[in-house]
Amino acid sequence: MRSLRSKLVLIMVLLIIAIVLVVGAFLINGVSSFYMNQFYSQMSGVFTQDYIRELDQLAPEGPERLKETLMSSSGLNIDINTRNVYILDENGRLLAGSDEAESITATENVLTAVSGQVGQKKSIVSEYMDVAVPVSGDESSYIVYIVDNRATADELSAEILTIILPALGVGLLFSILLSLILANIVIRPISDLTDGAQRVASGDFTQHIEVHSGDEIGVLTENFNHMAGVLQRTLDEIENEKNKLSTLFLHMTDGVIAFSRDGHLIHSNPAAASMLSAELAEGTPYGGIFGTIAPLDLVLDLPSAEFFTEDITAGERSLEVCIAPFSREGEQGGVLAVIHDVTEQVRTEEVRREFVSNVSHELRTPLTNIKSYTETLIDSGDSLDPETRNRFLSVILNETDRTTRIVKDLLTLSRFDYGRMEMSRSEFSLDKCLRGLYEAVLLDARSHRHDLVLDLPEGLPVITGDKMRIEQVVLNILSNSIKYTPDGGRIVLGARHLYDMVSISVEDNGIGIPTEDLPRIFERFYRVDKARSRQSGGTGLGLSIAREIVNLHGGDIRVESTYGSGTKITVTLPVEGLRDE
Repeated sequence: MRSLRSKLVLIMVLLIIAIVLVVGAFLINGVSSFYMNQFYSQMSGVFTQDYIRELDQLAPEGPERLKETLMSSSGLNIDINTRNVYILDENGRLLAGSDEAESITATENVLTAVSGQVGQKKSIVSEYMDVAVPVSGDESSYIVYIVDNRATADELSAEILTIILPALGVGLLFSILLSLILANIVIRPISDLTDGAQRVASGDFTQHIEVHSGDEIGVLTENFNHMAGVLQRTLDEIENEKNKLSTLFLHMTDGVIAFSRDGHLIHSNPAAASMLSAELAEGTPYGGIFGTIAPLDLVLDLPSAEFFTEDITAGERSLEVCIAPFSREGEQGGVLAVIHDVTEQVRTEEVRREFVSNVSHELRTPLTNIKSYTETLIDSGDSLDPETRNRFLSVILNETDRTTRIVKDLLTLSRFDYGRMEMSRSEFSLDKCLRGLYEAVLLDARSHRHDLVLDLPEGLPVITGDKMRIEQVVLNILSNSIKYTPDGGRIVLGARHLYDMVSISVEDNGIGIPTEDLPRIFERFYRVDKARSRQSGGTGLGLSIAREIVNLHGGDIRVESTYGSGTKITVTLPVEGLRDE
């Protein structure tokens, strides 16, 4: 395919050639028509009726006399090189002529004259011009035949051609030059637009095409520049949205997996692989992951806005899986699976159910005892001896106290849960606090023949916190050690100071805690030895409350235990545990 420049040059050249040829044709045809019209006009002016009558009078003198008369006529302009006169008999045979011709062709005009009429029919394509006039004498008839071979017209046409051809050459030269100039004027902005379009197609929107004119091409260039700017802004917006979606998809906590229509994995995020604990490579089959939940064909056949949902377990995780088809350009493009980790919700629900069950159980036991002993007292009336009655009343009082403690502990935990627990900030000596607690439980420890040891270094700091709550934590831990250490055991209450932290520890050589129970030791109502706990009046809430108090002080509580060998509980608190708000 020729370039646009070549096409423009070719069009200009063809246009000039066509113009010159058309003009030349009109000139040549005009010259021929002019000479033909002039010839027949001249013949009409000569062969008038009067002149024909004169020729009729000369007819008896013979054809030569007619020839000489005609040749001497100034109106006919007889020239043997171009125009001749012939005298023919009434049948068209040559009798005399101005040249040495031996015969004359019977033209249409001659045949007309033979029939007795003047023959003067024109023909633009004929190589000659002729007029045939019948002349009649008294005894003989002749035909005067004038023939012009059009040599003059042909010579003039040749002269016109000699003028037209050089003009054609000059015109072609100028047309080529002008077409090249025009091509440069037109093609330059088009070339710039072409280069700009190629750059845009390759993703480069920064180049601005210069506008050279205010014509249609200039307007097109301005629109192209505007279009490139709009495309750049649109692509930037699309890229920003893509980055947002990619970031969201990459870091979202829910797992997302997309499968093609034929069941091959096409995309997934890290959360999905982590939840399923599986390698999710491109092309992984759908059936190997979710085939047991919902067959691929059934998912693809789902109506719009419907989906499959199923709860599954992957390792220690509880997962909720939603599977639905997705469309692409009006057609189903594949299947999308969204995985939500509901492990915490499941655990929370289990804890809630267990908590309700434990509360119900803990309250039911003392209430049942209270009811039983009260009914016995009512039914027995005065038949019970005072000692038995007092013993029953003592049981009712103890069970009431036990119920009160459970309710009080539950209210305390509720305040922690809702952030309504008020803490009293004060500065106090940790040394004096621990010594006071030691004295408070010493008699109880000795009643179990325990060796209670106080291990406090010198220089324990004054700390900031809620003294009563910290004493509650340490006292609860000491009470548990005394309860769950067989008689004659050893219990050590100690403390240490390190930088801006203090640690309080209670270590015993009691029954210890099984390894499998350690992670749950701070759960509400959780007890390792449930029977012994209830016998000793424990509610299973003490360590839960202790952890909440320690956390509010910005500290930490840890348990180390070996089953059958003993337990050590360490509470770590910052020296500045509570600050003014």
